[in-house]
Amino acid sequence: MSDCKRVAVIMGSDSDFPAVAPAVKKLKSFGIPVETRVISAHRTPGEAARFAASAAENGFGVIIAAAGMAAHLAGFLAAGTTLPVIGVPLKSAAFGGLDALLSTVQMPSGVPVATVAVGGAENAAVLAAEILALGDAKLAAGLAEMKRRMTEKVAEKDRRIREEAGRL
Repeated sequence: MSDCKRVAVIMGSDSDFPAVAPAVKKLKSFGIPVETRVISAHRTPGEAARFAASAAENGFGVIIAAAGMAAHLAGFLAAGTTLPVIGVPLKSAAFGGLDALLSTVQMPSGVPVATVAVGGAENAAVLAAEILALGDAKLAAGLAEMKRRMTEKVAEKDRRIREEAGRL
């Protein structure tokens, strides 16, 4: 999928990488080019603004932004681009991620951030793939295949549980 738009996975700190790694892995499994960066809304606001402003012209189609605590990264990036931004609130010691969730989801009118569950990086990747698949039939087919496999796995688990329950 060389003509597929890239997805940026941005985190506020390098310590967030374990939390975003599932997104990077999932995007790569779909053949989506991904660029992973550490950019802080608070510590490197100039770089964050430059990245957001040039993301579309640099071939990105979606931005995934993961941050904990104050979690302003997704909103900051969304303010500087017309690309879809998906926020991944990350768990924190003080509030378990509720602080990041509220900071990510409570955006003012005109600056939307799609927000997944706390720690939901893999779902952010699937949502990014679904957005890109609107203009990419091959990617859409890959998503359909993923959902078909999920259905098969649940059907197999259902079969096993019904057998086990029948033996009780």
